[in-house]
Amino acid sequence: QVQLVESGGDVVQPGGSLRLSCEASGFAFRFFDVHWHRQAPGKQRELVASIASGGATNYADSVKGRFTISRDNSKSTVYLQMNSLKLEDTAVYYCRLTASWGQGTQVTVSS
Repeated sequence: QVQLVESGGDVVQPGGSLRLSCEASGFAFRFFDVHWHRQAPGKQRELVASIASGGATNYADSVKGRFTISRDNSKSTVYLQMNSLKLEDTAVYYCRLTASWGQGTQVTVSS
C-alpha cells in the first residue's frame, strides 16, 4: 500500500522560501513519476510540478523559475523548493503518486 507524507509547510512572508518534502513508503518509489498539486481556498486543485522516474521535470507556468522539484530515490522522497513566494502561492500542497495522495501540508504566504 502506497503511503505519502508531506511536510515543510509554514507561514512565510512574500519573497521568502520554503522546502516541502514528500516521503513515500510501501513500494518501489524510484520507478514512478511524482507530482505536487496545490489547492487554494475556494479554488480547484491544480498541478504545480512533476518529476518523472528518470528525473525529467515539468512546472505550471505560474511557478516556473521560482519552484524546483527534485527527488532522492535513496530516501524515497520528493522535494519542492519554493523561492520568491507570492501571496497567491498560499494553498494546501499535496503530493501524488499514481492515484495515491498525501494528507497535504499548509503553505501560507502573508505579510
